[in-house]
Amino acid sequence: MTVISLPIGEVVEVAIDWMTKNLSGFFDIIKLILLGVLNLFEGIFNGIPWFIMLGLIVLICWLRVGKKESILAIIGLCLIYGMNLWSETMETLALVLTATFIALAIGIPLGIWMARSDKLDQIVRPILDFMQTMPAFVYLIPAVYFFDLGQVPGAVATVIFAMPPVVRLTSLGIRQVSKDVIEASDSFGATYKQKLFQVQIPLAMPTILAGLNQTIMLSLSMVVISSMIGGGGLGNVVLRGITQMKVGEGFEGGLAVVILAMILDRVTQSLGKEK
Repeated sequence: MTVISLPIGEVVEVAIDWMTKNLSGFFDIIKLILLGVLNLFEGIFNGIPWFIMLGLIVLICWLRVGKKESILAIIGLCLIYGMNLWSETMETLALVLTATFIALAIGIPLGIWMARSDKLDQIVRPILDFMQTMPAFVYLIPAVYFFDLGQVPGAVATVIFAMPPVVRLTSLGIRQVSKDVIEASDSFGATYKQKLFQVQIPLAMPTILAGLNQTIMLSLSMVVISSMIGGGGLGNVVLRGITQMKVGEGFEGGLAVVILAMILDRVTQSLGKEK
């Protein structure tokens, strides 16, 4: 009995090799841009004295989510500093924000385009399904091929893994805007840009911000995984705890990730609510 074997893996390898050889200049430009953004964020976050940075984060929590959460943020951030993980936490925050900004820059326009084109929606939706269901570790392989080891491939893998929610929810939010509202804006002679920026996006903003929240949470979930290729930050602490069987150190790194995730989650959730 003849066993049929589809050479999918071989095709992928050939494609990756071709892109590595012929698009190296393009990948170098992307690497320089991402590295510049990452270094900028890290320089700002680690350049500001820790107590001032802590105060800024707590102030944001106070203004957005209230007194109780602000007190919890103070306790959590002081705990991170007490565990000597402040620098690693700022590195992780820089990676998450860089990946989030890139995901938003690509995802929101794509989501708007999908909302306006059923054909594009039918093409992109299976790709988003693929991106969300593919094991996160798989993204590390081509990222290392194209960008070597370090923070940049970690950021690229994080963007790919975390972008689908903001694309889906942007498209959903735009599609859910009432046709009556659109017809009313048409009756007043609104142009396409006016309808988009003054009607559709404002009404869809709560849904878009829900996508932002999910993107940030998924970015944080990639922290430990990206550390396997030199992503740095708190992921390195957790990975060191795993590889060297240092349970306490791994727990401290994991606890710092949880604290950072809770703060970012509460703040981003509040963005879609009226104060």
